[in-house]
Amino acid sequence: MTQSVFNLDVDDSGIAVVTIDVPGEKMNTLRDTFADDLTALLDDAKQQSVKGMVFISGKSDNFIAGADVKMLDNVQSRDDALAISELCHRAFFDMKKLPFPTVSAIHGAALGGGLEFALACDYRVCTDSDITKLGLPEVQLGLLPGGGGTQRLPKLVGLQKALEWTLTGKQIRAKQAKKSGLVDDCVPQTALLKVAKEFASKGKAKAGKPKLDRISQLLESNPFGRNFIFKKAQENVLKKTGGHYPAPLAIIKAIRASVELDELKAYKTEAEGFATLVMSSESKSLRGIFFATTEMKKEWRNDDAPAITKTAVLGGGLMGAGIAHVSAVKAGVPVRIKDVAEQGISNAMNYSYKILDKKQKRRILSKAELQQTMNRITGTTNYSGFKHIDLVIEAVFEDLSLKQGMVADVERECQANTIFASNTSSLPISQIAAEAARPENVIGLHYFSPVEKMPLVEIIPHEGTSEETIARIVNFARKQGKTPIVVKDSAGFYVNRILAPYVNEAANLLLAGEPIEKIDAALVEFGFPVGPLALLDEVGIDIGSKIAPILEKELGDRFKAPDAFSRLIDAKRLGRKTGRGFYLYDKKAKKVDESVYELLGVSPSPRLNKSEIAKRCVAQMLNEAARCLDEGIIASPRDGDIGAIFGIGFPPFLGGPFSYMDKLGANKVSSEMATFANFNPVFAPCAALVSMADAGASFYQPESAQPSKAVVIEQTVAAKQDVADVEPVEAVEAQEVIVPPAPATEAESVTDAHPADASDDKVK
Repeated sequence: MTQSVFNLDVDDSGIAVVTIDVPGEKMNTLRDTFADDLTALLDDAKQQSVKGMVFISGKSDNFIAGADVKMLDNVQSRDDALAISELCHRAFFDMKKLPFPTVSAIHGAALGGGLEFALACDYRVCTDSDITKLGLPEVQLGLLPGGGGTQRLPKLVGLQKALEWTLTGKQIRAKQAKKSGLVDDCVPQTALLKVAKEFASKGKAKAGKPKLDRISQLLESNPFGRNFIFKKAQENVLKKTGGHYPAPLAIIKAIRASVELDELKAYKTEAEGFATLVMSSESKSLRGIFFATTEMKKEWRNDDAPAITKTAVLGGGLMGAGIAHVSAVKAGVPVRIKDVAEQGISNAMNYSYKILDKKQKRRILSKAELQQTMNRITGTTNYSGFKHIDLVIEAVFEDLSLKQGMVADVERECQANTIFASNTSSLPISQIAAEAARPENVIGLHYFSPVEKMPLVEIIPHEGTSEETIARIVNFARKQGKTPIVVKDSAGFYVNRILAPYVNEAANLLLAGEPIEKIDAALVEFGFPVGPLALLDEVGIDIGSKIAPILEKELGDRFKAPDAFSRLIDAKRLGRKTGRGFYLYDKKAKKVDESVYELLGVSPSPRLNKSEIAKRCVAQMLNEAARCLDEGIIASPRDGDIGAIFGIGFPPFLGGPFSYMDKLGANKVSSEMATFANFNPVFAPCAALVSMADAGASFYQPESAQPSKAVVIEQTVAAKQDVADVEPVEAVEAQEVIVPPAPATEAESVTDAHPADASDDKVK
């Protein structure tokens, strides 16, 4: 019998092998017809007197990658969402009631609904391949597992692991899955079907207990211990998310129901939670981000563009080291680091080694894999080994003559088609390319720090950059694991341009007497991962001072930074790297440095509430974002939303600055800015925003909040489109879907952080 998804083949011993293969798709996903197809399959198997059943994928690299996210966007009501969860529950309960055992033979991704399907089987066998990953990442879309995952997973791996995995969306590797009891065996791919058939011949599985250590057994075996586990989980969630994300709390509630309520009530708790979350604004925003990033993967796509196979980085400082790391580790290409000093090269190589060594100690990679990766990174104090380099990325200070000199060096030392990419954070690329012999090969490639963690990269072509160069850089950035946005060549580009007035307003509030900790707390409570003053400490106050004059010169007085900050630089208070800035830093903690008030000539005198502080800082960012769209700095509101979320941590649950303005309404946004402008003209709403308010327009079409839809304001930078079906979210790495709700630590700043390293400004 052949189904649209399932192909059934029964061997002579009565063991049925069911091949799961969604027609015409690269990945198997759970679609709206899946439950009906499964019911028909099981009825047919009963009629054929099957003795055991093995489910295996017909795809080469995934088992079932999850549910089709597009299906959720078609849901019109909470009752519709509830019906989806209840339908999955019934279908998977039918599997448990079968008179014969079922086995999932897993190779590749078994995520979300795919893992829930496997959990409904009696046994699970997986391959020991690196591509085999299991998990329930629904939280990253503001959802909980709606197919029984919160009920079945705790019974296999215990409450603590179930909470950890579902609250973080963690993807579990094969050996860890075996060790934890998530799967019954882990075997080479060549033995997968054979071993799965052996399990199918064993008979129905008996319920067992999770594999727990003694302390976990003690905690999870009694009501007091379980109450402690759930209490701590809720405290940690609220601390990390600020209460902005309802999904984690709903997950805790559903998992708690699995041990405190009878089965029917517990499953109902999961279904009710799923239905509520599907209709929530937070989930809609997070799903919009997912659709946007998926669609962006199709843009500037040119499969015929020559691949970048060898790279070089100029500068062994923090940024250069991070760029070299993602090039060698993620993109898997050889990287040549050039620095004026051997110490700079050593520091950059040690940067990668420390990251890889942590993974090796956690058994994520072997010693041989660590060494193999490190062998891709080499160094030099001259241009030896540069002759056949495809891409050179400079990562030095904002010095135009230095960068122009590097362009000339690369054109002299490398081949004719070598691309020169600048990691400048504010200088226009046209100025860097002004004296180039081959300006078509010059482009901006702006990373964010820490490079290995921040998902965004801005790609900035100038007017003379060739389309092939853009396509090659976009392709390479994606190989590095980045989400690229192509932006217009202008001072500050997009991300730093909207960040600068936001930080400046925080500084103005401080100089007006608002306490440091109050300003930062206000923006963290709004949803940012760190406050603006703490962020400035992380970036380096001196770095901000170098960028500000460039923006002021090119864009006007609204970018002028407070003069008082020069006193901090004169006092060597540059932020975390010098041990003090707005905060004092030691090995134990950080705290506000009260002496900074005297240095700035400020007497703390709080007047505004936190909501007013947040509104003023965010208003500056929103206004500048609208200007960027109007000027064609970004191609669409979608790019603006993704750039702000992935580049500076704009709250994902709000969908990005343009989605947020649409939710508030252009009229309200413009009106609030006009009110602020009564005491400071820099707040005056830009012309584009005023026009939208007058017309009652929005950035996205009213009928859809998805960033992939048409926009009201004309796009002035064209992007090549190659539209394809959206891939299922569960098949996408977590960082590609969304910046996790948990805030970044202060040491993981969310924008540029070029350290004051002598090797950086003397690279030439």
